Amino acid sequence: MDCKPERRYRRSIRLPAYDYASPGAYFATICTYKRECIFGVQELRDVVEETWRQIAFHLPNARTDELVIMPNHVHGILWILKTKVGAQHAAPLRPTRAPAVEPRSLGAIVRSFKSAAAKRINEIRRTPGAPVWQRNYYERVIRSEDELNRIREYTHLNPLQWEFDRENPHRVASHEYQREWSWLEGNERGAAPIGRGAACCAPTFNTRENRR
Repeated sequence: MDCKPERRYRRSIRLPAYDYASPGAYFATICTYKRECIFGVQELRDVVEETWRQIAFHLPNARTDELVIMPNHVHGILWILKTKVGAQHAAPLRPTRAPAVEPRSLGAIVRSFKSAAAKRINEIRRTPGAPVWQRNYYERVIRSEDELNRIREYTHLNPLQWEFDRENPHRVASHEYQREWSWLEGNERGAAPIGRGAACCAPTFNTRENRR
């Protein structure tokens, strides 16, 4: 797939006062370095999928939900569970100068995933230490059961709508697509997220990923 990197930016939807170690569900988007389309290679896709599945085995307060791998980014849903366990077993895999993140938080989980996947990808490509991911990521606190189901739908449909995807450097403009999914890039405030007073605060893992 022809995919030349192009500088594109998502608007941050991070909630400044929110505790991202709070139990609940989160939607995360992680882009490749310079948005290069490296995931046309099946072996690298397999690494990402396997690393995603391993999250719950290394981080006892985390569970994975849906995952979709696009040519230059991944979307995934993660659950943070209420637990007294404080270890960050898989992060970092090696010394890093990156700013510290709160243990057991979404940032710690994403950092662990990125570090482990990058190490294996660089082993395959024989490019030790080369950047694989962008330094940051984009996240959304999932606020309700309906929103959770809509985001699961988005992950299922995303590969079929790559031509309209905002990370596609050859993106085709679609007003219909924007009307349908632009809310995922917004920052609606006021609704209670899952695990913070919403009716569906008890996670159920009846998805295709880590059913633990």
